[in-house]
Formats: sequence, structure tokens, C-alpha cells
Amino acid sequence: MASSPTPALAALATLLISLGQLPSAQAAAAQPTLVADPASVVNTFIGTSNAADDFPGADTPFGMVQWSPDTPSRPDGGGYEYNDTSITGFSLTHIAGPGCGAMGDVPFLPTTGAVNGSATAPFSHANEQADAGYYKVKLNSGITTELTTTTRSGMGRFTFPATKQANLLIKLAGSQTSVSNTTVTVVSNTEVVGSVTTGHFCGASPTYTVYFAAKFDHPFTTSGGFSALNSGPAPDTARPGAPAQPRTASPQLAGPSGEYLTFDTTADQVVQAKVGVSYVSTANAQGNRDTENPQWDFDSVHQAAHAAWNSMLGRIAIAGGTVAQQQTFYSALYHSLLHPNVFSDVNGQYIGFDNKVHSVAAGHAQYANFSGWDIYRSQAQLSALLAPDKVSDIAQSMVNDYSQSGMLPKWSLNNGETYVMVGDPGTAILADYYAFGARDFDTATALTAMVHEASVQNNIRPGQNYMTTPGYLPANGQWNCCNFYGPVSTQLEYDTADFALSAFAGALGDTANQTRFANRAQEWANVFNTSSKFMQPRQADGSWTGGFSATSGSNFVEGTSWQYTGMVPFNIHGLATAFGGNAAYVSYLNSVLSGFDGAGGSKSDLGNEPSIELPWEYDYVGQPYRAQQVIRQVQDQIWTDKPNGLAGNDDLGTMSAWYVWSALGMFPETPGTADLALGSPMFTQAVVTLPGGHTLTVNAPQAADNAPYVQSLSLNGSTWNNAFLPPSIVNTGGTLDYVLGTTANTSWAASSPPPSYPGTGAPYVKTGPITSALAGKCVDDNHSGLGNNTAIQLYDCNGTNAQRWAAPGDGTLQVMGKCMDVVNSGTANGVKVQLYDCNGTGAQQWQVRGAGLVNPQSGRCLDDPNSTTTNGTQLQIYDCNNSVAQSWTLP
Repeated sequence: MASSPTPALAALATLLISLGQLPSAQAAAAQPTLVADPASVVNTFIGTSNAADDFPGADTPFGMVQWSPDTPSRPDGGGYEYNDTSITGFSLTHIAGPGCGAMGDVPFLPTTGAVNGSATAPFSHANEQADAGYYKVKLNSGITTELTTTTRSGMGRFTFPATKQANLLIKLAGSQTSVSNTTVTVVSNTEVVGSVTTGHFCGASPTYTVYFAAKFDHPFTTSGGFSALNSGPAPDTARPGAPAQPRTASPQLAGPSGEYLTFDTTADQVVQAKVGVSYVSTANAQGNRDTENPQWDFDSVHQAAHAAWNSMLGRIAIAGGTVAQQQTFYSALYHSLLHPNVFSDVNGQYIGFDNKVHSVAAGHAQYANFSGWDIYRSQAQLSALLAPDKVSDIAQSMVNDYSQSGMLPKWSLNNGETYVMVGDPGTAILADYYAFGARDFDTATALTAMVHEASVQNNIRPGQNYMTTPGYLPANGQWNCCNFYGPVSTQLEYDTADFALSAFAGALGDTANQTRFANRAQEWANVFNTSSKFMQPRQADGSWTGGFSATSGSNFVEGTSWQYTGMVPFNIHGLATAFGGNAAYVSYLNSVLSGFDGAGGSKSDLGNEPSIELPWEYDYVGQPYRAQQVIRQVQDQIWTDKPNGLAGNDDLGTMSAWYVWSALGMFPETPGTADLALGSPMFTQAVVTLPGGHTLTVNAPQAADNAPYVQSLSLNGSTWNNAFLPPSIVNTGGTLDYVLGTTANTSWAASSPPPSYPGTGAPYVKTGPITSALAGKCVDDNHSGLGNNTAIQLYDCNGTNAQRWAAPGDGTLQVMGKCMDVVNSGTANGVKVQLYDCNGTGAQQWQVRGAGLVNPQSGRCLDDPNSTTTNGTQLQIYDCNNSVAQSWTLP
């Protein structure tokens, strides 16, 4: 029920109106009631045009099945472009805006008349409707298609004209990416089962097989295969990360392109279909279908899907705002809770990353589809806050993936790792989940996985060894390893992952790794040029690359230095200090945030992930009012309730989650923590239901589009003058009472920024020269080389990176991202010493013995041949003899 303002609040409103700080209409209005049926407010067409690549069809929260229409231009991921005028099919699986073509498996298309495997169906949006869990369209042919879903199955209701030639085309080869194999079996005149093998996300190599089992309430009169359909487009390489593949003709398809089923609808025009999906077997697809949807009651399934969405969406109840704002908010929340997806069947089985069948315990589920580079910034935290039980299973799924493959997911699709994008996002995602309350998973193994990935060079962290020494990733073209690119962006991602690892370790009581990785996270400073005030690429020898332009994307990933320079979300105070102080950093923020579309490479791109933290950074440098102002501008300029109302790929709900957080007036700026930087709320009230019966209530009776400025704030009845919330609030809840206005209060929270985390100041690993007893001589990497077989030599000590050695504690000596190595693992006197990829062999082990360095494999010592003092002499191993030629001092 709507409530009336208290006398004190009314008096305050009158005062604020007189001061011009409160819109009078809003002040006079009584607070509206909370939205009671949020699923009906969702507009699934938001994000189906422009570049968001969302899809409008039916699904359930985190469901395996998304039964949704596809259109001819088939933009990346979602499969549906609102501006198209025909539908190619209604496929069973979709991904919301991943940036490359994906899924769209097993499209069904209803037609009449002669079978045409290449048929499309013209339609008008005037005959189309959808909300959360339901989709309906009347095609120009007169056929009406209605779709709804359970978690692992879809249900369709097709209303045909009265005809003996009512067809359902199952376009087996119609997936978004190329299909290599199909099967189909007609079980009876009411059931068809089959499978499709596809994949190659963003041109990567992994494939998956999806099985389906379709059952009909009418017998079909005839059926048969067709081959008119092309077997799908070539692999899409729109997003970086996976090795590029040429756009060639689709491979030869093994199996039929499709299967048609013809029904007689002269007596009954409605044909219903129930389709189960599995990634294990057709039998499991049948089991999923029959267990979750045993009846033929379409409306009941629809109502159950609607109720499931209301249960999830209702965990944030809002009041106030415009109809368009409410619709935009709940549509964004809906898109935030579509992924990751249930991947295990009702019997608990799923196919693992080792391509073996595994089972989860009863009452739990395995999940798949992790858009890692994206979701750790906003979506992971929101999903954990609202659904900690499901997200605990999602976290455990990631740990299971590690157990099967030796890697946490980076950008995984179903049971395959694609390696798309950069960084180590799995670490940050798990730390986010834990920080926001999803804690019922194997945290010990999770921490082991994080530390392992952060300690060795691997396909998740290519180039990782360079972070030990020289302490940054060298510029493009200076390395030859492991799909390593965009070094400045990649390094900033590694730094963020290191900090998230530190936070997670600290939460588990592992103070050693907490300190260790908090300190390594500060290596962002090694690519920040204090002269230019930009993040810049560096050569391996320590020099800055020539010809640098802050508006160029060279050495960056999907962005420029302007957009990435602020990406130190765990230590903004330290970054501002490196700039020369808060005023200098505010100047940077004012410049980069003077535009939101990435114009010229010098403006922020609030439609893409590297920029989405920037507006909140005003909180950290004394100007929270600017955060309030800019965030409202972003909301108004980028977000609408129209199909093109979302800029950039939605990236499995990342951009949508940003909007949800911003509308609540808060944001999880620092990955791995529950720190929430504050903006200002959009709605007069929001009530967030937390586990354990707690609620987080945000009251802002003056909220209006032109009133984003915080005049004052109280937390649980006490004045709150901080630009952040206490982390405990995500568990305990509380009540926030805002007074908002139309003019900025520049003093509110200006002197109380959110926390930054500078580490202890101690280096992650001590580095320095290995000096010889021969005066002025050091162990040196010839010409600062990065290539294998580069000579390790004696040279004048000069302080360059070629002489910046590290002993990280694993028995190796490292420089320039590689290890000191005995050539060909030799053991004889005189075998030379070189630079080589760290590989864990005995040729790279060294022990201190007295003043010497012994290679245990050979039992011989690092030696300066003939005790020479000549620069460029390559070092060797030789019988240990305690001579001056074998006397070395480590850093």
C-alpha cells in the first residue's frame, strides 16, 4: 500500500523545494507501491537491436533452454535482429550478447504446403509479444507460434490453418556456427530424437554435441529428411582471444541438414511440442523433458516460468520512477540472471571438460557458459547477492572444471574452453561470488586453483612469467609465446585478478598469499608513465615504446589508453597519487568521461567493459557529486526501453547488471570485495531481499531523473557521510535514507572515499643483479633478448632489465620472463648456460652452496670461463671449485 510522507519529511520537502533542490511534483507525490509482478514488466525486446545482441524468446533463470526466434542477419550471439522482417527458425539455445556467433541450435520452423528446407517466415512486430518466460508471434502465413520453457525443456504451441500440410521443419544444421555432424531418429509418429555437433566460438577449436528429444500431442502423418539448408556460417572471430580461422565454406556435413514433420490440422489446428535438451545423450534429453514437463498443459508451464521469474526478479522490488524506467530496470535485471546456464541433467549427469560423463549430487547442478572477461565486473556480484544458493553451485562448477581440465574457466562455452579475451577472470569471478555471499563451494580447492594459475605460465595467464621479471608484459612483437597479446590490457587484468586472489585468500585466513598477491597487484605502476600520465606499453629493456598515442588500440584489447588508464579498481588512491594528486586525476576523469561512445579513442566507451568502472572513480578522489551526475547521464543517454536501448554487447548480462547496480545507486568497484561505491538511486524505493530474511532497503522519496544529487544520507537511522557502504551490508542488510536534490552538494562524502588497497609496499619477489666476485661484473641476458637460446653472459653491471634477476622460490633464476637454463640439459663441464622458457626441468634448477650456484642435475656450478672479465662471455657449468669464477651474490 502507498504510504504518506511523515510531517517531518513533508517539512523537509518544503524546505528543499524553496531551495530549488527538489522537484516540486516529486515532493508532493505520495510514494508509489512496489512493483508486484516484475516478470510482466520485462521487455525482452530491449537489446535486440544495435549491438547488444540479446534475444527475446522464452527461458527460465539460468536455464539450459532458451527457445527463441532467429532472424536472417543473425547478429552475434542472440540470433535476433529487431529490424529484420522474417524468422528463419525458433532454436532451443541462445547466449545473450557474447560478441561472437554462438548456439542457436536445433531451430524449429512451422510452415504450410510443400516442404522447403530453406524457408523463412515473414512477420510483423505488431503480431509479436513476449515477457519473462513466454514468447508469441503470429507469422504472415497465419501460423501462430507460442513458446515457453522449463529449466531443461521447451514447450511450443503451434496454431496452424486447417490443412493437411502443416509442417514443422527441424533445421538440424541451422546453428549459429558451422555444424559438423547431425543425427535424427524417428522414434514413433509422435516423437523424434537427434543430436547436433557444433561450436567453434569466435573461431576457437572446441565443439560440443547437443541432444534433443521432441514429443508431439498429435501424430505426424509423414516425415523425412531434407538437405536444402546450408550447414551454417563459418566460425565467427569478432572477439579477440581465440586463434583466428579463415572464413571458408562450411565443412561437409555428416548427417541430414534437417527433418520435416507433416501434420493434418483439418480437425484440430493446434500442435503442441515438448522438447528436452541434454549435452549427454538423447535418453537424458527425454528424461529432462518427461521429468520437468510430464503433462500437456502449455498454460501451466507458462505460468510456472512466469512464477520462477517473479521469484527471482522480485528479490529487488522497486517503487517510483517512470514506466519506461521500471521496464528498463526489470529487463536489465532479467538479462543479468540468464547466465551461466544449468548444464547437468535431472539425473545429475553432465559432460565434463575431460569429455567424460560426471554426476553432481542430488539437489545441486553443474553450470556452464562463463563470459569471464565481462561478468567479473558486475554480473557475478549481482547474481551472488540475489541467488547465493544457485551461485554456490555455479562456483562449484568452476572448481569442477578445474579438476577436470587443470584450468578455471576463462571464456568457456558448454564443456569447452575457447580462451577468448585476456586476463584471469575465473579468479575474480570466484572471489566475487564469495564476497557477495555465495560460499557453499569447495573454497580450499578454489584457492589452490587460483594460486596455481597465478604462479605458472599457462593458457589462462600467457606471459605470466614476465610479471616476475621485468615486472610487466613487454610490448607487442617482443615475445613469442602462448597467444599473448594486448600486453597493457592483459597486465591490468592480471593485476586485478591478483588483487581478487589476495582478497579471497585473506577471507579464508591465508595471510601469506593475501600479502603476496596484494603486492604483485601493484605492478600496474610498471606500465604507468608518470610523464605522460597514461598506461603505456614498454619494451623488454625498460624503455617506453616510441610513437605512443593514447587514442590508439595498439597494445590494448578492445580499448585505448584513455579508456584503460583508470583500470586499477583496487587502488584508485594509488593511481591518483601517481597522477600527482586528486585534482590531476579528476582532470583525467573529466576529460575521458566527457563522452560515452569512445569517440576518437579519447572518450570513455560505456558500452564496453574497460570503461564501466570509470564514473564511480569520482568517489575515490573527493567528488562523489560528479559520480552522481555522470552516472545519470550514462543512464539517460545509453539506456532506454527500446530495442536499441543498450549500447554494446550485453556480454551475458554484464552491461545489464551495471545498469541494475547504478539504478540502486551503488556499484561493486573492487573485484573480490563487497565494497560498494555510491552513486544515487533512481527509484523512490528499492527493497533487496537477502538470504536469512534480511533486506537492504533504499529510500529516496525525492528521486527523479533531474535529481541525482545526494544532499544527505543516513544508514540505519544514523548520518552516513561516506561515499561507500560497509561490506557487511550485503549480508546483514540495512536501511538507507537519501535526501536527493537537483543541485550538487559538493561537500557530501568528499573527504571519505571508498577504500583503496596499496599492498604492504614490499615487492612480490625481490629482484636485482646477480653480481660476480669480479669487480663490476654481472650475470646478463644478452641484448635483453626474449628468445629461447639467448646467451646468459658476463657483462658490466648496468642496472638494466637484462640484469634484473629474480628467485621466485621454485628453484629457478628468472630474467625477462624466462629461466636460466643449461643447454640441452647437459651435465658435462663446459656446457653453456642460456635463457629458455621455464619448464620445470632439472636444467633450470639452481641451489646456493656457499658463494656458488649449483645445478643439482649435473652437480656442477655456474662458472665464468677462465675467470675472464671480457664482456659478452657466455657462462657455463663446471666442476665446483670455490674459485672467484664461481662466486656470485644474489639480490
